[in-house]
Amino acid sequence: MSLRGRLTSPGPKRILALDGGGVRGALSLGFLERIETLLRDRYQNPEYRLRDYFDLIGGTSTGSIIAAALAVGMEVAELQDAYRTLGPAVFSRRSRHVHKLEAWFDAGRLETELYRHLGDLTLGGEEISTGLCIVTKRADTRSTWPLINHPDGQFFADNRDIPLRKAVRASTAAPALFRPEALGVGQAEIGAFVDGGVSMANNPSMLLLLVATLRGFPFHWETGEDRLLLASVGTGTWSQALPARVVLNRKVWSWALEVPSMLIADAGLQAQLLLQALSRSPTPWPIDAEMGDLTDDVISGTPLLHYLRFDGVLEADQLQELELSDLVPKVEQLRDMANGSNVADLIAVGQAAARAQVEESHFPAVFDIAVP
Repeated sequence: MSLRGRLTSPGPKRILALDGGGVRGALSLGFLERIETLLRDRYQNPEYRLRDYFDLIGGTSTGSIIAAALAVGMEVAELQDAYRTLGPAVFSRRSRHVHKLEAWFDAGRLETELYRHLGDLTLGGEEISTGLCIVTKRADTRSTWPLINHPDGQFFADNRDIPLRKAVRASTAAPALFRPEALGVGQAEIGAFVDGGVSMANNPSMLLLLVATLRGFPFHWETGEDRLLLASVGTGTWSQALPARVVLNRKVWSWALEVPSMLIADAGLQAQLLLQALSRSPTPWPIDAEMGDLTDDVISGTPLLHYLRFDGVLEADQLQELELSDLVPKVEQLRDMANGSNVADLIAVGQAAARAQVEESHFPAVFDIAVP
């Protein structure tokens, strides 16, 4: 079946949304490995890939790397190997003083790794057999761009020839960490793009629901808990509460670092809140002490989708529960999205958390794909 045929055919549809989070993307690979294994067992096919099941795979920043790789047919084990190389190679600080540089990290290393795995494939290339959405931010116009490969998309003709590696590079261009990426966007126009996490879509799950259903986008998929499945995978979470005295005594310049992370966290929580409130999720997360986990709330009356959220909790007690007590002394280090030495440990956390969280029943039979 052609890509257009797959994306426009009737029947239930499945979406995979992948958060940003720098090198912590390695944690999400543990969950993806578990999902891939469950699907391989279900379809009795050891070569089954996530792109065979999910009709739309989208990601922001590090999630865009994983989304693109899955969409072109990589299996999760290959991605784990890639992150073991990519993490230390890319997230290694330059030796010169940062004030003399455009960014903390050398984008050339990232570009080399992206070329190694994505080569000269383009966003509209025939090698991509499932829907793909790469979330980036056009800094010169302040607009969030979901770059999609649907052949009927309004801007597909302008974007189809964008090299996949450059689209991903744009989505990962975190300000200060990497320099912005220039992309040709049609009609001889150049845009300056930065990390998609510098938007409301570091957790891209709500944006992907809109891409899949709003009339302005070309998918037009039906809603309903037996029509639309959305699996959202995070890159690690933890309590960020601080003593009031610490906040009250902060210096002015420290807010320049704190405010962006606060806004990104709030945006992610808002996406989670809305999706749980629009569904009867079998994997509800507590939103806060007042709202709880929204188990008894469906604000749309009837559920609009079957929503799943998986994430690893980077807290000492949670690591001990996962029998990863050896990682407890490293818990602060594991939260660092720019420490390339953490890849192996983050994969281990993701694998252990996935065994505790992901169940076969989370992927109901109504969403099964007929095997020829």
